[in-house]
Amino acid sequence: MITLLPGIVARRVPTERLTANVLEVDGRTGTPVLFVHGNVSSSLFWQRTMLDLPEGYRPLAVDLRGFGDTDPLPVDATRGLRDHAEDVVALVRALDLGSPHLVGWSMGGGVVLRILRADPTAVRTATLVNPVSPYGFGGTRGVDGEPLGPAGLGAGGGAANPDFVRLLAAGDRSDDSPLSPRQVLLSYYVKPPLRPADLEVLVESMLSTRTGEDHYPGDLVAARDWPGVAAGGRGVLNSMAPNHFRIDDLHTISPKPPICWIRGADDQIVSDASVFDLAFLGSVGALPDWPGAGTHPPQPMVAQTRAVLERYARAGGTFDEVVFPDTGHSPHLERPAEFVAALREILAKG
Repeated sequence: MITLLPGIVARRVPTERLTANVLEVDGRTGTPVLFVHGNVSSSLFWQRTMLDLPEGYRPLAVDLRGFGDTDPLPVDATRGLRDHAEDVVALVRALDLGSPHLVGWSMGGGVVLRILRADPTAVRTATLVNPVSPYGFGGTRGVDGEPLGPAGLGAGGGAANPDFVRLLAAGDRSDDSPLSPRQVLLSYYVKPPLRPADLEVLVESMLSTRTGEDHYPGDLVAARDWPGVAAGGRGVLNSMAPNHFRIDDLHTISPKPPICWIRGADDQIVSDASVFDLAFLGSVGALPDWPGAGTHPPQPMVAQTRAVLERYARAGGTFDEVVFPDTGHSPHLERPAEFVAALREILAKG
């Protein structure tokens, strides 16, 4: 199947860490804008956005390790997305991009946060699109990200739905199951009943995800306390567990590049009521024996992100929050013209 849209070209770029697959707009020069995809996807999700950026910008999109056509090196989850972040930085150096604008969606937002925290001089502006919370995905409560228990309780590889993982690993392209990649995309990546442009390409992108303990979802660790799982040390979901990934001190960096936080108001994935958060599923009766909101409330993912960004602003940084109504997890797919307009505003600040 042809997955590249007209005007988009791909190449594999050797770096000091791995060989990364990169998409570009053919012949485009200008200020680099580097797009970082989310979990169970690839650079292919950014093609329309790349083509819609005006002249004067050089759009690039990278496949993270274990996705698309980048080398499928294992993910050390204990480094909390540092494997992915350092791969992106190595690509920036290999291509001599200087300090590009960074745009990260979902897990890619966490990768951008990790790069920003490590070296703010490497980032011209940061755009976070429905990003994973700075306190990770799952296993925390309250706006300050208090852990539900020790060692990433309630988060990590064991939080993935095994039927979805099975169908993903099998390369299922059907709509036979509500847990097929196609149906998960149509139910959760975008707000129904939208059918995004290039749907078949997006499904192929999801199916490029490497599965297993070193990739998606990662290894599973049993826990005695509810919900019975905790974060392991390998793979993608574990790398976003709160005991491995936590960026609550973003306000301490200097300099402080401009940040834009773009999100869909009806996101079901990164939400204060995420259907992928085991504590939320317990609260609505989808998982048995929920201990209750006193100890295991749903993770307030949006509120946590806002709290971290507000501290950043009080310490001298700036951030804009752009909320698209009637929009799910993928504003760049659901509202492409408005998304590019918002993106152009933040790019102009750098």
